Amino acid sequence: PVLVPDYFQRNVDSWFKSLFVRKVDPRKDAHSNLLTKNEESNLYKIQFHNVKPECLDAYNKLCEDVLPSIHADKYYPCELVGTWNTWYGEQDQAVHLWRYRGGYPALTEVMNKLRQNKEFTAYRKERGKMLLSRRNQLLLEFSFWNEPVPRTGPNVYELRSYQLRPGTMIEWGNYWARAVRYRQQNREAVGGFFSQIGNLYMVHHLWAYKDLQSREDTRNAVWQQEGWHEVVYYTVPLIQYMDSRIMIPTKASPLQ
Repeated sequence: PVLVPDYFQRNVDSWFKSLFVRKVDPRKDAHSNLLTKNEESNLYKIQFHNVKPECLDAYNKLCEDVLPSIHADKYYPCELVGTWNTWYGEQDQAVHLWRYRGGYPALTEVMNKLRQNKEFTAYRKERGKMLLSRRNQLLLEFSFWNEPVPRTGPNVYELRSYQLRPGTMIEWGNYWARAVRYRQQNREAVGGFFSQIGNLYMVHHLWAYKDLQSREDTRNAVWQQEGWHEVVYYTVPLIQYMDSRIMIPTKASPLQ
């Protein structure tokens, strides 16, 4: 028998296995840089607070007393985009959306300054007594969506959240860059975001409607537009699961 040196056999095995390994072209840029608005550096934070049912009114009052003052104070490079209570979906839940103009440095600056703010420290302590749980995510906005701006009400808001399959964010963005144009007829498109920290490959679409019937009519009408069915057909397989919240803005929300 012919004796083959171990090192030679290892090289042969490695070469043979390489025939079946999928080659991945190296990326020259991060997905987030391809999807977001490069000329801006806005970072968003979304907070989900599950409140003790008996404390929801007191929680809302506490937020109304504190959050608008932070929003209005130029000392803090952040803005309260919107604050809501869920109506349908998870009950007794508050949702807050913040924008940090200046990205991560602005977020860090706000966090450091708020640690020195005695009113905010007292707010967090009192708030903690009212909560069952809380979680947050840091988000970037899609380049093809509107930037959320204050609007008058009354409106109901829908937050549709999609957990995508890893590696599909670019494909999602390519389809929705066209799809969002179909959803501008009634100014219902408020904002579109994707996660950077927290649950990854998570997308949030925020919509505004006059009421639930308006939501139904608007969503039905879009199916009459050429191309919408194609977007749905190709994006549904990218989703692992999805969730919808109908939300009512609180008094402190710039989005009414």
